[in-house]
Amino acid sequence: MTETLFYHLERRALEDVLPGLVEKSLARGWRAVIKTESAERSDALDNLLWTYDDQSFLAHAQSGDGDAKRQPVLITVEDENPNGAQILFCVGGAEPSDWTSLSSLARVVMLFDGRDPTFVERARTAWKKAKDAGHEVTYWKEQPSGKFEKQG
Repeated sequence: MTETLFYHLERRALEDVLPGLVEKSLARGWRAVIKTESAERSDALDNLLWTYDDQSFLAHAQSGDGDAKRQPVLITVEDENPNGAQILFCVGGAEPSDWTSLSSLARVVMLFDGRDPTFVERARTAWKKAKDAGHEVTYWKEQPSGKFEKQG
């Protein structure tokens, strides 16, 4: 059973939240895959992870760039895990095409914009698919302080 966390973004943008979550995953010794809905989003996140902090960067690559097995973080639009990731981040409405085939992952993190009804509805649908596939599902809502708090 894969732990699946839904992060409801209400105050900050994905670009403000994702790098910190990826850093925390790497600090745990995990590799990460970031699944996006489009090549354009993948390009934007590729640039973000190199430039989001003047003091550091997150080593990563996009799928197809170099040897994926050597990458601690891989950005892709496909359902793949060529770097042996333990965590999958889904952004921009992307989600696994088969929720039952994620047993190699410790965690799936779905990040969605709670200010957009389309993304909220997609998250609800993904929640049901994750539950139906037997995942341990939790919901995290962004608080006024910017921290995420587990709901229910």
